Amino acid sequence: MTKRNIPLFKVHMPSTVIDSLKEVINSGVINEGLQVAEFEKKIQQLIGNPLTMATNSCTSSLTLALHLIGVGPGDEVVSSPVTCVATNAPVKNRFAKPIWCDVNPLNGTIDPISIREKLTERTKAILCIDWAGIPADLDQIKAIGQERGIKVVEDADQAFGAVYKGKPVGSVSDFTAFSFQAIKHITTGDGGALSCLDQDDYKRGKRLKWLGIDREETQNSTGDWRGSRWNCSIDEAGYKMHMNNIDAAIGIEQCKHADAILKAHRKNAAYYIESLTDVKGITLPDIQEGSLPAWWVFMFFAERRDDLARKLSDYGIHSSLLHSRNDAYECFGSQQAELPGVAKFYNFELCIPCGWWVSGDDAKYIVDVIKDGW
Repeated sequence: MTKRNIPLFKVHMPSTVIDSLKEVINSGVINEGLQVAEFEKKIQQLIGNPLTMATNSCTSSLTLALHLIGVGPGDEVVSSPVTCVATNAPVKNRFAKPIWCDVNPLNGTIDPISIREKLTERTKAILCIDWAGIPADLDQIKAIGQERGIKVVEDADQAFGAVYKGKPVGSVSDFTAFSFQAIKHITTGDGGALSCLDQDDYKRGKRLKWLGIDREETQNSTGDWRGSRWNCSIDEAGYKMHMNNIDAAIGIEQCKHADAILKAHRKNAAYYIESLTDVKGITLPDIQEGSLPAWWVFMFFAERRDDLARKLSDYGIHSSLLHSRNDAYECFGSQQAELPGVAKFYNFELCIPCGWWVSGDDAKYIVDVIKDGW
């Protein structure tokens, strides 16, 4: 086989972005404005939740959610070490403590049984991630939270467009954070969104993401020349987490391709599942019945994972573990917890390309390399 170059990630950027950017730049209004409002409406429709706001990153969305819940010094947040550090850094930066929970070793999502074991009187929130775009067991997680009066924050940075038992991800958990960082399904250059289930949380979040002021509510103020928008009551100090019109202009064009992008990711994932079933040494991920993953990447498990990764590299196929165990990082104490599911997951997990740039012929090439033995 002739060696190819198939990247694990590739930035999607339609040519129409150029004209949209010119319009914003030439307008002289590049801060949060009309384009952000339009982008918010589009993602509200795509996610299926009108209580969704645009932010400048998924990490900001997670931080904002934890603030809305009231997570602070001395509190505990049950979370998974199987994720990017960007998921758990907001817990630390709220001066709270992440309590490491085990995962389903066949898909990397947080284990509800382990969650129950980790809850204490200090638990303030449950933080779960939809690894590789595979929805976690959201019903069970939400039920646990409701039993104890604990809010659930879902990190869906890899799961834009995923569906859980007929419901779009973003309409199930108390809070859901999304990412539009460069290599996600759709991008705004860098950016994110936060979906809420409660109207009051949404309204408060809209204020807090811009210093404690709701820009939409204050844009048509009395016309007082002494500062207009600033001549209002700021009841609670907020952050600077809003999206700007430049990012939103990119995002508006991206949204036009969202369905096609997701369709391509899912088509390749379906081909991998069909082609790699019953292949010796390969175990496919566990997907809950009724769930439709977004398949940011395609994840599977290999008995001789490192050998396979080297072989894939030899054939120009990029693969990765994506992230390292968060509980090994010094900022969290450098002490790996006794979590057998996490250990098993990281011993065998491997991610390969399945995005819109992977042609049907590329997918077959990848499968042939895997099946050829290593």
